[in-house]
Amino acid sequence: MNITAENGKQKIEGKMLGQNLKIAFVIIIGFFCSATFAQEKEIEMARIKGGEFLPLYGVDSVRVEVKTFLLDIYPVTNADYLNFVQKNPDWSKSRVIKLFADERYLYHWKSDLNIGEETLPNAPITNVSWFAAKKYCDCQGKRLPTLDEWEYAAMADETSPDARIKDSYNQKILSWYETPKTFDNPIGSNSRNYWGVYDLHGLVWEWAMDFNSVLISGESRRGKSTDRNLFCGGAVGATDLMDYAAFMRYAFRGSIKARYAIKNLGFRCAMDAEKLEVRN
Repeated sequence: MNITAENGKQKIEGKMLGQNLKIAFVIIIGFFCSATFAQEKEIEMARIKGGEFLPLYGVDSVRVEVKTFLLDIYPVTNADYLNFVQKNPDWSKSRVIKLFADERYLYHWKSDLNIGEETLPNAPITNVSWFAAKKYCDCQGKRLPTLDEWEYAAMADETSPDARIKDSYNQKILSWYETPKTFDNPIGSNSRNYWGVYDLHGLVWEWAMDFNSVLISGESRRGKSTDRNLFCGGAVGATDLMDYAAFMRYAFRGSIKARYAIKNLGFRCAMDAEKLEVRN
């Protein structure tokens, strides 16, 4: 037998097998989530180098370790979410299960697949529930950032990874809180921070994976008998009583439920650093 011909046949058969496995993989993935994975377009994520920090709720100098992770450079936009809804019609405003989103879900959109003329495609998506945000990130092969990850990335300003000691940092955030309708502005409206991430402050509030644990002290968050229905304001053992901006974030998070859709609340996705390395 011609060895060259036999090798060629084996290569062709191997290639066909690889293609068939790839198709099968896509079909399996599509069964669970109709949206395409992020490899179809450039993944715009920033690498946030891990470290330790003392969060607002810390007690007795308990520091929190954050592992290196990836975070979307920009919040998810109306255009991004429209693409998701087109591929996942069960998450359209007329078909979403009410258990997973209240009556304000996508309230600002004109219809299921029409965001309307007054809504900017490149403005951050808002009026989406935690369930919807989580599903979106799942369908990108990502996840929502944890509370600690979000706060860790958001404590940076343009030049330093932890700007909380700067009066200008806290005041800038408080000034944003007083500015109306920033959720209508396009993404990238605010300077990128030390990590290369835009709009963590200055545009919208953002969902975190474990948002409903915010008013539990640092010790109880890590305890075995954590009561996640503890919403007493006194449960926060604050490390910095002057950090009013952080207090407002934590108070807001502690007042909402997963099915709430709020006009100034959006989200962005995160990913374990190891997961992207495996993909590549």
